Amino acid sequence: MTELLVKGGTVYTPEGPRRVDVLASDGVIMRVEPGLTTDAGEVVDATGMYVLPGAVDVHVHSRDPGFPEKEDFASLTDAAAAGGVTVVVDMPNTVPAVDSAGVLESKAALAHSKARVDFGLWGLIRASTTPEDLEEMSAAGAVGFKAYLAYSFSLSRKQVLYSPGVDDPDLEAPADYGTLARLAPVVAQLGLPLAIHAEDPTVLAAFRRPLLTYEDLLESRPPEAEAVALSAAAAVARDTGAHLHIAHLSSALGLRAAEDAMSIGTNLTLETCPQFLLLTADDFERVGSAMKMLPPIRGAADRDALLDGLKRGVISVVSTDHAPHTDEEKAQPFEHAPSGSPGVQTLYVSCLHLAKDMGDVWLAPRWVSEAPARLIGLEQSKGAIAPGFDADLVVVDPEAKTRVAAHEMRSRQTHSALEDREFDFAIKHVYLRGEAADSGGKTRGRMVRPALVMR
Repeated sequence: MTELLVKGGTVYTPEGPRRVDVLASDGVIMRVEPGLTTDAGEVVDATGMYVLPGAVDVHVHSRDPGFPEKEDFASLTDAAAAGGVTVVVDMPNTVPAVDSAGVLESKAALAHSKARVDFGLWGLIRASTTPEDLEEMSAAGAVGFKAYLAYSFSLSRKQVLYSPGVDDPDLEAPADYGTLARLAPVVAQLGLPLAIHAEDPTVLAAFRRPLLTYEDLLESRPPEAEAVALSAAAAVARDTGAHLHIAHLSSALGLRAAEDAMSIGTNLTLETCPQFLLLTADDFERVGSAMKMLPPIRGAADRDALLDGLKRGVISVVSTDHAPHTDEEKAQPFEHAPSGSPGVQTLYVSCLHLAKDMGDVWLAPRWVSEAPARLIGLEQSKGAIAPGFDADLVVVDPEAKTRVAAHEMRSRQTHSALEDREFDFAIKHVYLRGEAADSGGKTRGRMVRPALVMR
């Protein structure tokens, strides 16, 4: 039996912050109370520190399988461990895309061979997906299902592609609102979330243009695309009882549409990302193509609306949309640079900084740990420091600072949209089920499965 005792810190518990010790045995939290001791275990002095539950990043792109030169499960989870993220949940648009139970199981085996933190897997909804596909992916352990509105599917490459206006028999049409209406009752019965990339294809088609400048990018991806897609999908969710989850909310207009849907009882959760809360389009001159992503980072009014929605609790989840490429790819001229940025390593410190600025630093573990664990059915094992939960612990120094620097980043893409930002906190220790996960730890990740049953 191995024990870990974290003493003297301020621990974020389900009842709020408390000055208590945390004792874990064989990877599980046993006691959370003052004055604990251990005879044989490791003792960590957390005096003056915060002790937080490990983060659960529900929106990452491992690029593995398909493009491991951009990122694989080893580099992804190494970066996650360094940042206090103890569960990553990978999106299904790897190659081959995770559109069946067999592909999900194969990808899980690959991830298990490399992962240093725990991981979950989303399943893909295609235009041709059947109810049986969903049931089989659920049985194989999918945490939920993701539909990429406006994105086609290459039948030969088994890949999700953004290819508007291309007339190619190899391309299956994107999943649309009819697809959602057809499959949402099944998703609801399975008790899993239905996540969407919320951009309406008809709006995008109306604003399509060459992307030579950042202004072109903004004009090609107007907030109306997000709001229209969100409202239409919300109508489906409202009618079917499905739990709709909006990935990477980026606009004030989208937030307004979401609140309208919530006001009439739609089962809807919202996720946004640190880049939308910390940056605006004005930062492009300084940051460059590292902040090229989809949906785009918009203006100050959008940022402020998202911050307000987060503070009010309308937005409950902060994830990263961690989507790295190689530094060489991102260094290309703007029109050729691919979209996406790494972020998993800076999720916790950036959110602690944001929460502190809002006047309540303890909001951060709610955004990055409690709420995402609940979203994907892990609220019985992850996202809290309490007896019976996995000993996924993050020790944070509230007096130190973290500057985002390329040489410190563990992802394959080292230059991120948040490069050179300084945050008011520093992560000192990370434990996955009671074992050191940061600083070269040898932890092995496991696949997580939602603790839900068919209704």
